[in-house]
Amino acid sequence: MATVGVEEEYLLVDPVTGIPVPYSEKVRIAADLACRMGEREVQCELLQSQVEVATPVCETLDEVGGHLLRLRHAMAAGAGTHGCRIAAVATPPLRDTHHPVAVTDHARYRAMLAQAPQLVAEQLVNGMHVHVAVPSREAGVQVLNRLRPWLPTLTAMSANSPLWDGHDTGFASWRTVIFSRWPVAGLPPVFENVEDYERRVRRLLDCGLISDTGQLYWQARLSDRYPTVEVRCPDVQLRVDDAVMLAGVVRALVETALAEAATDAPRPDRAPEFLRAAMWHATRHGLSGTLIDPGGTVRSAGDMVRALLRHIAAALEASGDTGRVTSLVHRFLRQGTGAECQRAAFAAGGPRAVIDLIVRESTAG
Repeated sequence: MATVGVEEEYLLVDPVTGIPVPYSEKVRIAADLACRMGEREVQCELLQSQVEVATPVCETLDEVGGHLLRLRHAMAAGAGTHGCRIAAVATPPLRDTHHPVAVTDHARYRAMLAQAPQLVAEQLVNGMHVHVAVPSREAGVQVLNRLRPWLPTLTAMSANSPLWDGHDTGFASWRTVIFSRWPVAGLPPVFENVEDYERRVRRLLDCGLISDTGQLYWQARLSDRYPTVEVRCPDVQLRVDDAVMLAGVVRALVETALAEAATDAPRPDRAPEFLRAAMWHATRHGLSGTLIDPGGTVRSAGDMVRALLRHIAAALEASGDTGRVTSLVHRFLRQGTGAECQRAAFAAGGPRAVIDLIVRESTAG
């Protein structure tokens, strides 16, 4: 059973206005003092209204859920010390467009601001990154090649960013649209092997198109820090249980891909433009309409999620996660994605109701 780790990014918002506030360093220090956070468990992010947490390496989904809840409560305690709240939401429903949030005082972030000031000003987006251990970087490349057709479904399931500047964007995951504007973003290409992967990354670096491998904003990539595949397409989740569900699904997808690669099973071969369009479709509609399956067939979103569960059934059984993941998926389908919940709150009570929902659900459980 592969180990798994999860990173989550949160916004810090004013509890009355819902506007992001630049208190990340203060909140990080306060959370550490109050809860004695472990090394590297909390980091500041690109903008001073964002914080990132990372679980330790976990073997079970119970561990993932326990750590995420602990980290969210610790960050909420630190935020409360400075009169703000954490918001597990992938885009802020409201922001101050006249006074963009300052970047964190770090050389890498200052360089990004100089490179693309407007993109940085609008980078108020929060993701969930799932790391799954793989036996080698070569195995990781084979996993990436086999994950590609499933990334639109994962994006649709995780959609939690429909609102921007006080209005509905019409997209279930506006974060995905915002992130797609960077030079190296979106679906990863197909790689022949690990040498091909490293060669192509090196070419991007040598030409100055990216300044470091942290700017490989592919929706799935090899981690440079850990022996893992890192799946980055999900929006941060409103609820901890949904994050646990996605962690279990991603681990099972990786283990299924490893098993397929070990037997040289053929992988779905979809044209790049088709997959890009399928991803746009998933970003636009989330689970409220149809999705495109890896074979290129249009399906209802519910049927697509059930097909995904069938695809990973053997891996879920092997890890003992079948009951946990399937029950979480069924509950998730009844409750709706974060995007659907935000839209319902917005229709009922406008931005104020959405802020109340986000602040409440971010630390529930």
